[in-house]
Amino acid sequence: MNIPSVDLAEFLSGSAQRKQSFVKQLGNAFEEIGFVAVKNHGVPETLIGDLYRQTQEFFSLPAKEKRTYEDPALAGQRGYTSFGKEHAKGSESADLKEFYQYGQVPSGNLDEEEYPPNLSVKELIGFNETFEAAYRAFEQSGIVLLQAISLYLELDEHYFNDYIKNGNSILRAIHYPPITEEPKSALRAEQHEDINLITLLVGASADGLQVLTKQNEWVGVTSLSNEIVVNVGDMLQRFTNNKLKSTTHRVVNPPKQLWHTSRFSLPFFLHPVSNMSLACLNSCITVDNPKQFEDITAGEYLNERLREIGLKK
Repeated sequence: MNIPSVDLAEFLSGSAQRKQSFVKQLGNAFEEIGFVAVKNHGVPETLIGDLYRQTQEFFSLPAKEKRTYEDPALAGQRGYTSFGKEHAKGSESADLKEFYQYGQVPSGNLDEEEYPPNLSVKELIGFNETFEAAYRAFEQSGIVLLQAISLYLELDEHYFNDYIKNGNSILRAIHYPPITEEPKSALRAEQHEDINLITLLVGASADGLQVLTKQNEWVGVTSLSNEIVVNVGDMLQRFTNNKLKSTTHRVVNPPKQLWHTSRFSLPFFLHPVSNMSLACLNSCITVDNPKQFEDITAGEYLNERLREIGLKK
């Protein structure tokens, strides 16, 4: 399935008409499908290349060295999480992946418990610098996309800006290793919805991403190499009382003849600060669509979901 493609340059063009057209395209895509491909997204191609290279080099390190960056006390929010630790909400089968997470380096004097420091990977020159540069580029692109979403929801254009500053966003590098024996599950990542506001995903190194359509059919997602796939997360779905769709998706295993290959993926999960209220917007509550969710803050919801997927006790 070719998901709708939008051009972020239209939003930034300086033309009110082109800007409004982008807002409508993006909003309609997020209402109907929950996924969109974005070109001219602002993340430099050279930076994405460096990010992939550093990611592949990290996961090529010996298991013993990778585990020195794994700290259970961090609940997977910083550093390495070894193979088989995370599972989708409601699933007992662990996903067939390992991952590394780089988090917010906040500005100002903020609680270190909420913002633990990132781990410095000493074996790879430039690793942390590359991840920090990519983090800021994805964060800036996400802020602009949320400005368009704000206008679609008839909010102030900069409604989300202060919530994203020092937000708990995460840049995750995922490695789906070669499959060496018949897996218990036929999925590298079980069906799930993302926790956050929006996810920005650089095109993965191999096929496998599928979304569940309104017709209850699984279809593969394709996008061009110069595009970033962006999808709605559960926080934004709650905030809009189901107006914008957090679409169920999964990563399926390759054909058996390709089991010897790895798959790499680089999602950026854009989160707000913990004290942002996810209470449903009044404008999204109607007679036909009554309030669907209890009031909760972003921090409370994140902790609840981390427990559900096995990363937090």
